[in-house]
Amino acid sequence: MNKIKLTSAHLIPLSFLVAILIGTLLLSLPVSSAGGNWTPFTDALFTSTTSVCVTGLVVKDTYQYWSHFGQAVILVLIQIGGIGVITAVSTMMMLARKRFSLSERLMLRDAMNLENLNDLLGFLYKVIRGTFAVEMVGACFYMIAFIPRFGAAKGIWVSVFTAISAFCNAGIDVLGPDSLAPYQNSPLILTVTMALIIMGGLGYVVWQDIDSKVTFGRKRGLSPSQIFRRLSEHTKLVLTLTGSLIAAGTVFIFAAEFSNPQTLGGMSLPQKLLNSLFESVTLRTAGFATFSQAGLTDVSCLGAYVLMFIGGSPIGTAGGVKTTTVYLAILGVHSYIRGKNDAHVYKRSVREEAMRKATAIIEVSMVTVFGLTMLLVASNPVGIEDGLFEIVSACATVGLTRNLTPTLNTVGKLIVTVGMYLGRIGPISMAFFLTGGKKDESGVHYAEGNFYIG
Repeated sequence: MNKIKLTSAHLIPLSFLVAILIGTLLLSLPVSSAGGNWTPFTDALFTSTTSVCVTGLVVKDTYQYWSHFGQAVILVLIQIGGIGVITAVSTMMMLARKRFSLSERLMLRDAMNLENLNDLLGFLYKVIRGTFAVEMVGACFYMIAFIPRFGAAKGIWVSVFTAISAFCNAGIDVLGPDSLAPYQNSPLILTVTMALIIMGGLGYVVWQDIDSKVTFGRKRGLSPSQIFRRLSEHTKLVLTLTGSLIAAGTVFIFAAEFSNPQTLGGMSLPQKLLNSLFESVTLRTAGFATFSQAGLTDVSCLGAYVLMFIGGSPIGTAGGVKTTTVYLAILGVHSYIRGKNDAHVYKRSVREEAMRKATAIIEVSMVTVFGLTMLLVASNPVGIEDGLFEIVSACATVGLTRNLTPTLNTVGKLIVTVGMYLGRIGPISMAFFLTGGKKDESGVHYAEGNFYIG
């Protein structure tokens, strides 16, 4: 009997699915709910998926419905989902001092979306060490505000939970029914949360590059501009795009919501600027909120769709189609319009294959979003604006909602669950899963056809 050989294209989506199912089983148990009752399968599945896929949409109040055990399960699922299931398993293997075979190294490389195997385990060690270090520093800052408010034991728990959730871009919290709305006037809480979100969304490769170049620059006495020039083209592009999107989003939200009494209208000018900045950051896959998203104006919703769809950067905890993907797709269009055969970024040429892949990711993601939106609107009494917001938020693993998630029927919950899963592994990855990741090697070439375009 022939053994079924699973490739990375199979194992990566399956690893997330297995984690979701294990989480569903644990969360459905009476010990996981505060009331000691069995949790319906659909609700447990939804909660497990939103945790593993670091999305943040919830059908049960995390702070109230789940017991301490249930909250701990959710937190573990968030941490595993944030760094990736295969990465988490590889970390446990490394701690157990198990030797990695070549196939396991290849699997880890694919899971982390890296190009080669150079010092793979060293990179993994730095990722895990950096992740826990940043999360613990964030938790310590949170404790300054949360311990006086909640007491020592609960304050520490809330701080650790919020720090991990923020860094993993999950947006799930145990603060209360209004997320971070009670802290919309707290520069400490909002600044720490934004810092964690951005660091998680930059990507681990960017971390490593910045760390190595800054260390080198300090030893050589280089200026910040000289250190920046030594960064890789990927790091420079990610930092530039991240900064530009945050700045543009802040200005957009500030202008669109300035006089809106349901969002920024009642705040002072400094508070409006701070909360506009926070909204710009959280829309790109974080899921925390300082005001109700249901109060956003129509024009802000349109901007939110764009920011959520783009998301963060590759090889990190953020979702969305990713900043560099959008940039390379636009670059490909620009090159075609200008009649160029190649494209350049920071004096480095961009492969045509990379631009084609970026375009394919965006196209498939858009089809997925609109398809799931149609299903959601057809199966639930919801308007297109709220329905599209919900699905974009799910597929981009953002976690913001216009108060729609708790009102969904069973079919709606399943549709959003599928959206969160596809958003975490990527629609393209699902296509590779269904095809086994095999390329067409038939070698058959047909005569060129004549097709009219435009």
